[in-house]
Parts: sequence; structure tokens; C-alpha cells
Amino acid sequence: MHIKANSRSLLVYFICLFLKTNLSFGSDTISASKSLSGDQTIVSAGGVFTLGFFDPGDNSKFYLGMWYTKIKTHTIVWVANREQPVLNRSSSELKISDGNLVLFDESKLRIWSTNVSSTSFSPVQAVLGDNGNLVLLQSDGSNSSNALWQSFDHPANTLLPGSKISYNKITKTHQVLTSWNNSIDPSPGLFTLQLDETDNSRIILRDKSKNYWNGRIFSLFPETRPHYIYDFNVVSNENESYFTYSVKPTSTITSRLVMDYSGQIKQLNYLPDSGWNLFWSQPRTQCDIDAFCGPYGIGSCNNMSLPFCKCLRGFKPTSQSYWDLEQYSDGCTRVSKLKCGNDSLHDGEKDRFLEVPNMLLPDNKQSLDLGDSDECKSRCLNNCSCTAYAFHSNSCSIWLEDVTNLRKAPAAGDDSTTIYVKLAASEFQDHKNSTGERTILAQDHKNKVIKVLKSKILYVVLGIIAAAILIACSVYYQRRKKKIKSQGDKKETSGKQVVGLYDTEKQITNYIKSCQFREDEREGIDVPFVDLETIVMATDNFSDANKLGQGGFGPVYKGKFPGGQEIAVKRLSSGSGQGLEEFKNEVMLIAKLQHRNLVKLLGYCVEGEEKLLLYEYMPNKSLDSFIFDQTLCVLLNWELRFDIILGIARGLLYLHHDSRLRIIHRDLKASNVLLDEEMNPKISDFGLARIFGGKQTEASTRRVVGTYGYMSPEYALDGLFSIKSDVFSFGVMLLEIVSGKRNTGFYQSEQALSLLGYAWKLWRDNKALDLMDATLSESCNTNEFMRCVNVGLLCVQEDPSDRPTMPNVVFMLGNETASISNPKQPAFVAWRSVSTFASPNKPLSVIELTTSLEQGR
Repeated sequence: MHIKANSRSLLVYFICLFLKTNLSFGSDTISASKSLSGDQTIVSAGGVFTLGFFDPGDNSKFYLGMWYTKIKTHTIVWVANREQPVLNRSSSELKISDGNLVLFDESKLRIWSTNVSSTSFSPVQAVLGDNGNLVLLQSDGSNSSNALWQSFDHPANTLLPGSKISYNKITKTHQVLTSWNNSIDPSPGLFTLQLDETDNSRIILRDKSKNYWNGRIFSLFPETRPHYIYDFNVVSNENESYFTYSVKPTSTITSRLVMDYSGQIKQLNYLPDSGWNLFWSQPRTQCDIDAFCGPYGIGSCNNMSLPFCKCLRGFKPTSQSYWDLEQYSDGCTRVSKLKCGNDSLHDGEKDRFLEVPNMLLPDNKQSLDLGDSDECKSRCLNNCSCTAYAFHSNSCSIWLEDVTNLRKAPAAGDDSTTIYVKLAASEFQDHKNSTGERTILAQDHKNKVIKVLKSKILYVVLGIIAAAILIACSVYYQRRKKKIKSQGDKKETSGKQVVGLYDTEKQITNYIKSCQFREDEREGIDVPFVDLETIVMATDNFSDANKLGQGGFGPVYKGKFPGGQEIAVKRLSSGSGQGLEEFKNEVMLIAKLQHRNLVKLLGYCVEGEEKLLLYEYMPNKSLDSFIFDQTLCVLLNWELRFDIILGIARGLLYLHHDSRLRIIHRDLKASNVLLDEEMNPKISDFGLARIFGGKQTEASTRRVVGTYGYMSPEYALDGLFSIKSDVFSFGVMLLEIVSGKRNTGFYQSEQALSLLGYAWKLWRDNKALDLMDATLSESCNTNEFMRCVNVGLLCVQEDPSDRPTMPNVVFMLGNETASISNPKQPAFVAWRSVSTFASPNKPLSVIELTTSLEQGR
């Protein structure tokens, strides 16, 4: 790469490069003459593990910890100073002092130590092993050493192969795994994993002071069976009992056992192609953890909505931070204080009950022998200690303490009941009925009237419903019969018929085989049809709680099938700018594409007016939700952003050159790049994509569709698109990722510059580092950053022939020694008028392009 700079600029550049590069000793040892501070690290002899200071996510607290060196996802397996972080790692130091390994903070105070005593004055050193064990060794005067202390005896939340959890029979003490407090706080959390001292083969999980899960290791771990990849062992002698495991020598996987902050123990395996995979967990769901959501908190046991715990109406979270981080909760407290007794008034009204239907009966109830629900209600209302009641299966249950373990029943049925929670009357004054939590506003005499009316009009209503059903069925049958006959008479025009007339999988198959899909289009379509009822159940009838977002196609919902598989459902809306052609295009196209950086289509549904696409669920949603959010952007350090850039580039390379079809995406943008749980990018939304055959590399269209700010000039203005159109979009997105700024939302009033123009100006003035997102100041690799800016500007050059192809892009990004040419001035450098800006998410029609893009930008 050629960089024009004077001597001062070069000096600044190399200073920045030096400061932003982590320093490593190239050694696995800390000795009396070698300490560790700041960005310095030590690495095990085989390069498996690294020890150093890390920031878990808030840029204000630092911990001394250990992580995998070669795994891109920053995975911490051991933390030293869990209870007392340092605030300035540059002035903190880990060193040998008085025969111990000691951590001093910025004030030179001792905040962590190995705390071993030795009468010998022999040299001491700490060595990091490839098994993840940090060992404090003391020379015995010969060529061997004695181990004074090892991290395997002091685990954090992770059990590595070869380490152990134990019970010391002499001191009556446990060596345990303790969860983090939450995903960004490694301080000791609420949950521990330990051995049962009375039964060596049993592991128990504890919350604070009580057990909430007991399990026999060799009966509950499926991977302990002989044909699996692990060897599990429980050892017991007169001094101790301990549990340990190892990976079989024939296996190459990386494994860890984690006491998670969710309260679950998880066995995780790492595979280079797919990242960390959950192999086994117990308890199966967070709802299996006793009182996980605390008093008056309802858990989303189907894992369909966030946060996991929610308060009943009339209650508020006791500690908001728990709910924000989706971990164990200390529950909910009342908003208003109760009045006691049936005749006591609260602001002139009696206390009332909140009706919570379709619930499982919570624990700690008292059963009363009462005849009906009214008597049960009266007994609870007159008892000052009663907090809730339920009348189920002709039995009255009341609760005389805070109600915990509130859980929705999987489906309405014999196991479900309605629970009535006592609330102050003031909580009912401004509320109407709401989904899932209906209030009883009528007085007792009104309830009696309603019962009488119900008994009288029941048969009338049933008669009307039955008649309506018969009429509707008759009309439907006649219309369908007529339509099928019409289809047989007009077979040549069947391609113009509406999909909504077909209701079964067989009929959908017939539709696909009709002339709406050509012979060459039908080949290789193996995406399964999923009936609408299954999708409705999986998404809880497309509830707002499951809505993930809104795109040009329509809303996107999260769903979960009975077997536990999570999905994302795209639902074509009537007001969508995309229609049947785009829907058909996506069904046929994605089914033929298989790449780790492309989203996977799992199924589709066409039923009635509904057109739905089912995708693999991406828990981290889209890229734009991170890079353009002032809070979430800090989670994307430079290493993650660079990996995301490379992943998108490889996915686009596959579409243009490596798949058996040559695909032009035509709508590549940050919101169409989804992130899986390991933050791997996956290109999505192929509704506007076009297939090129043979050696075809470009085409034209009169229907220009896409997203403002990402379209290349030749496509936006002349309707010409090619693989270089996608390259332009990639270049825009690359500059957005490294800068954290939207191309469509960026505007520098002084020069009226777009983001492309601003990046070009900084590049031309040898100030490209000023483009860097401020949150990358510590983690950025300056050389990689400059390479990304250079490649990004090459991709957005005005002349398509000047832009590189995706093979060249991938080579330039991934090769540190590659020679990269200087870019020419990009397209769309400056605007004439801010008022001509279009919505960044709105597809542009031909008319819109004519009116908004006719001026030079």
C-alpha cells in the first residue's frame, strides 16, 4: 500500500501502530525479572492459551484472566481478581513478590495473590501450560521444581479437561465452579457447581444457600457413554473426592464445561467451522431453576421473548439490573400497598384481584376445603396474609406469602388454571383488559348477572355459530369447485393465478410445478413446505413480543418449534414493495446456495393470503443494530469487525464466482447482514437478487430497486447492474463498519460531504485514521484498518472497471504483504441539497430515482 505522508505523519502513524498492537513476551513464564502489565501477555509454549489483562465489555474495569489464543471469539476460561478489578491496567502489574504471584493495582495495592507460604528462598516462577493450568513453581536446587500453587485448584466458572471439582474430606471444604454475575461481569455470581459430599457420583447446583438441581454424573451425562469423545472420572480416597474429565486422544475438539450465569451447567465444544456449540446442558431450561424470576415474576419458559423474566401488572422489578442482563432475578415488588380485609377501603374502593389465566399452580400453596370459587375468593380477601388464590379442580388454593415460580402452562388444558393475585384498588383505575392479564372490574352483583345471561344466551350463540360455519363451508366449496374447473379450462394462463387459492402441501407442489416456475427453475428446489398452523403456534400467533424487526419484505418474527429449534419467520405484508416475484425468487434461489456466510432457508409457506419464509434464527439480529448503536457498538472490537468484513467478502465471493449460479444480490447493506450467536456474518434477503448464466457479467433493468446510499451510480442512474454493483455496495458497507457512521445519515455541513466523500478527503490528506470509530481506539490493528479503508475506497470508485472483483478484495484484505493501488475519487462525493435525501430503508422506484438522484451528489 502506498501512503503519501510527510515525516511527521509517518512518525504519528508508526507511534499509533505501536500503541495499538498488543505486546507479548513470546514466553510462557513470569519470573522475578519479568512482570506483566498493560497490554502485555504471556502465551503457553504451544500457543494454546494466553494470560493477560482483559476488559469484559464496559471499558472501565479490567481483570487478569486466561483465554484461548487461537479461537477468534474471545473466550475467558479463568479469572484471578474476580472480586476486585483494576481500573487502569497500564499501571497495574502482575509479578513475583515474596515467593508468590501477586497482582498490584494502579495504587500499588495488593489485590490478589497465590497466598502460599514457603520456608525456602529458592527462585520462584509462574508457568502457563498448554492445558490452561497456571502453575507457581519453586526450584528444589536440582533440575526439577515443586508446584506451590496451580490455577486448576482455584477454578472460576470453567472446568477445562484435566482440571477438577473436589470435596476435601479433611477440611470439609468444596472446590467449586462459580458463575459470572452476568455476561460482562466476571465477579462471582449466584450459582455454583460442586460435588455432593455424601454421594461422590452426584453433582449439585446451588443458588446462594440452597440446592436447585441434583444429578448423577454418569447417568445424566449422555457423553459419558463409552463411544463418546470424553473420559469422565470420579475419584475418591481417604483425603478427597473429585470429578474430572478429559478428551479422548483421538479427538481434536476443544472443550469446556461452564457454570453459566443463567444457572445452567453447559458442555461446549469448539469447531473451527461453526464456533462454540452447545453439547449438553442441565437444567434444560431456566424455568427448571427454582424461583428463577423471584416473587411475582413470570418466566418465558419457551425462551421466546426477552427479557426472560417479566413482572405482573401492579409490580415492578426489585432490581432493574437483573432484568436488563437476563439473569437470575430478585423478583418484583408491589407498586401500591394493600389494604387489609374485605371491608377496608383503598381510596374509597376495595382491594381487588388481577386475573392471570393459563398458569401452572405455583408451590407453597395451602389447600382449603371450600365449595366454590366465590367462597375461595372471599376467604383470601378477608385474610390479610393471603396474597393470591386459585380454584382448580373443585379445590381452593391460597398463598400466604409472596408467590414464586409463576409459569405459563405450555397450552391451555387440564394442567392450567387461573391465578388471582391480590392488588390495591388503585392499580385498576386506569387500566383496561390486556392480553394474558385481564382484570375483573365488575362488582360481585355484576358477575352474578353475567352468569345468568351466559346460561340464557349460550344455546342461541352456538346455533348462530353453527349456521355461520355451514354457510361459509358451502360457499367455500362452491367457489373452489368453480375455480378448479376454470383452471382446467385455462391451463395456459394458470401462471397468473393467485397462490392464496391453495391450502395443502400437495397443492403447493402442484403450484410450483405449474408454469409460474420454469423447468430450469424447478430443479433442485428441496425447501420443505411448513403449514401455517405450525408457524402460528411457533410464533405465538405472530405476537409483538416475538417481533424481531421490519424490513422491505415485511415484519420478521422469532419462532420456536416443539422440538426446540428456533427460527426466524419473514411475513410478506400487503403494503410491501416486494411481491410474488420476489417471494418466488427467494424460495428458489436460496435453496440452491450453501455457504457459511449466507443465511440458510429452512422452509416456506403459502396459505390463504399468507406468504412466509422460514430462516435459521440469528440471535444477534442484523449488523446495523450494532455498528450504528452508540451502546452496542462497543461490543464490536476491531478483531470482530475485521472478521465480519472478511466473512461478508467471502459470502459475496461465493455468490459471484464459486456457486454453481452467478448471483448479483442488488440489495447488499448492513441491515441485510445477520449475525449468529458467535457474531459470524450471514448475507440475507435475496428477494431482489438476479441470476446470471454462463459468462454473463452485466445486465440492465427498467425497474431500479434497492436501498439509497448503497446503489452504484451506473445502477441508480442508468439501470445497469453487474458484479461490480455489489462490489460498490460492499465498499460502502466496509467504510460504515470501520467508521460506525451511516453513508445515508452522514453529513458534514461545511463541505456538504457524504461518508464516501469524507473518507476520500481524509485519505487524500493522509488522515485516514481520523475515520476510525472512537470505540476502536484501543483494540484497532492500524495496519488492517488502513488496508480496509484503502480497499473500501477502491470498491466505491465511479467507473465499474476500476473497482476490484471480489477475489481481489478477499486477497487484499487477507494478505498483509499484498500491494494495493491508490483509489480514484469515489462516486457520490458531495450533495447539493440535504433536502433531496431519501429514506435509507425505502426501496426506490424509477420515478423516485429520477427526482432524487438527477442532481450531482
